[in-house]
Amino acid sequence: MRVSSKVSSFTESVIREMTRLALEHDAINLAQGFPDFACPTELKEAAKAAIDADVNQYAITWGAKRFRDAIAGKVGRTYPGWTVDPERELTVTCGATEGVVATCLALLDPGDEVVVFEPWYENYWPDTVISGAVPRFVTLHEPDWHVDEAELRAAFGPRTRAIIVNTPNNPTGKVFRRDELDLIAELCQHWDAYVITDEIYEHIHYLGPGGHVPPATVPGLEDRAITVNALSKTYAVTGWRVGWVIAPPEQTNAIRKVHDFLTVGAAAPLQEGGAAAMQLPAGYYRQLAEGYRERRDLLCDALEKLGFGLARPDGAYYVMCDTSRLDPDGDDAAFAERLVREAGVATVPGSSFFTNKELGRRKIRFAFPKRLETLQLAAERLQAFT
Repeated sequence: MRVSSKVSSFTESVIREMTRLALEHDAINLAQGFPDFACPTELKEAAKAAIDADVNQYAITWGAKRFRDAIAGKVGRTYPGWTVDPERELTVTCGATEGVVATCLALLDPGDEVVVFEPWYENYWPDTVISGAVPRFVTLHEPDWHVDEAELRAAFGPRTRAIIVNTPNNPTGKVFRRDELDLIAELCQHWDAYVITDEIYEHIHYLGPGGHVPPATVPGLEDRAITVNALSKTYAVTGWRVGWVIAPPEQTNAIRKVHDFLTVGAAAPLQEGGAAAMQLPAGYYRQLAEGYRERRDLLCDALEKLGFGLARPDGAYYVMCDTSRLDPDGDDAAFAERLVREAGVATVPGSSFFTNKELGRRKIRFAFPKRLETLQLAAERLQAFT
């Protein structure tokens, strides 16, 4: 008996495997990007009230109206000029993870090509393959993880159907610049391609107001941007698995069809919690970024003192480190496993973010969505190890 040939081209999640190792060795988990602190009270109270009010049956498959209206309102307040029709342009999904794969299944055909930047979040390659499409990888270049224009142009061609952009970026912390997005817009228009943009870290960046530019607001991408987002990171509820996809009406109709048969719908009472999240004041997002900046600086200061090489991320809550001084063998997987077993700190080996594994052999990724005391303890453990 055989299994699908699709699954032979990718592995299970390395990130979630490192979490299993962290649990096994009672290590501090700086591998998987989930907070160890509470979400806003407003979300919990709204979700509990919804359960008590018996909001426990199916919502409309593509999202409860109250939640969709709240998402559209929040988008308009955050990005003036970007108007979202909650009836025709928005689909609520089971997290951003489902949002991306539902989009790929809805918009890609076998043989289509999809441009993917590397290092990449590990789901993008399997999502492309599961859809029958062919990924075309373009490397982001250190130290600032910039896009090489010639390389990006060379990756596009007659079979290009989409490009996946994650900004702010996991694992590098890169925030795509406006000129890079303008280049993507030019190429997508020329080759009639979509930009599938994962913006789950939209409010976690350190560039000040306007630092994050949603591709959907870039001229030339308005009618070809598919924007994926979720509650998980911004509101510290990674276990809720509630996300959404914003797309033009025709593409939304296709995404809704796939979503319906993938998962039927996201949890109804948690969508009520999401509606409450969308009403949080602007000050919440400023404090969110300030809090993550403090965490970033605490961890990066400690890592630099220990001999890790790094560029401080502009966004998201990860830092990709060079391990050359500490791991002369250049074996990222073995080094990460030693950190779990001997130091009691879990990270992610850098090669898991590259198709060309050699590009990541001297890299590991740390996640810092943790309390300051957790990060300080991790730093002390790493100091004792080194």
